[in-house]
Amino acid sequence: MTRSDSSDFFECVNDKKVSRMLFDKASEFLKENGMDTIRGPVTPSINDECGLLIDSFDRPPVMLMTYNPKYYIDLIEDYGFKKANDLLALWIDKDVVKDEKMMSKLDRLGDLILKKENLTVRKVNMKDFANEVQKVRVIFNNAWEKNWGFVPMTEDEFKFIAGNLKLAVDPVYVEFIEKDGEPIGFSLALPDINQAIKGLNGKLFPFGLFKFLSNKKKINQLRVIIMGVKKEYQKKGIDAIFYRNIIREANKRGILGAEISWVLEDNLAMKQTAEKLGARVYKTYRIYDCSIA
Repeated sequence: MTRSDSSDFFECVNDKKVSRMLFDKASEFLKENGMDTIRGPVTPSINDECGLLIDSFDRPPVMLMTYNPKYYIDLIEDYGFKKANDLLALWIDKDVVKDEKMMSKLDRLGDLILKKENLTVRKVNMKDFANEVQKVRVIFNNAWEKNWGFVPMTEDEFKFIAGNLKLAVDPVYVEFIEKDGEPIGFSLALPDINQAIKGLNGKLFPFGLFKFLSNKKKINQLRVIIMGVKKEYQKKGIDAIFYRNIIREANKRGILGAEISWVLEDNLAMKQTAEKLGARVYKTYRIYDCSIA
């Protein structure tokens, strides 16, 4: 039987009786609509905020990453949900950013790859934002096509997400790599806006805005969100160029650390590249499946 999935949103008090009733009701509805599996949490697809935090509850979430009470694990697994896949968050701290020996090695490697593959690097053009977004979408749908859980991004969906992120974008952390004028790779890192909104209690106006603008100047960490290369150019070390350039810019601006998130646990190439730079896995987000056939 072909399996059908339904994305899962979940919010509940710490009471298994209540959580079972919620899942029962959801299962009943999904069966009536031809589904046989619940997958989650994803909101609403794997291209958005997803995964249940299962460790490192003492660390605050960076922008657009989830957070949940620890007891959610018990409630979800009590109903019969099983691990489908884990999403990893890796952390690079200030010691890596300041490591001149590593940067020298990255410089040599990056320059070698650029010359060998005849590639060029450029920053995003914010004055041509709409067209730049479409170039990113083409790269994204190509580069991630074979990844577990992948859902192609439509033009409208990508416009919506990009529009929401535009105000947070610092162009120095957004790059294309091109070959013969064609974009073949893209990298996006954003200042961690969560550092600026912490303590506002969800109230930006009227006085929270001033606090936000003041806090924004004190942001000292990044989230590396996207780093992708078209399939035909993968396994050439191009991601090392992106890492080098992000670290360079971060160093100029007093950034003390960055989260690389998220990385599929079976994406060994991405994980190993990050770990060679000194990154370490420090958070795990789990996506669950539950059969309701």
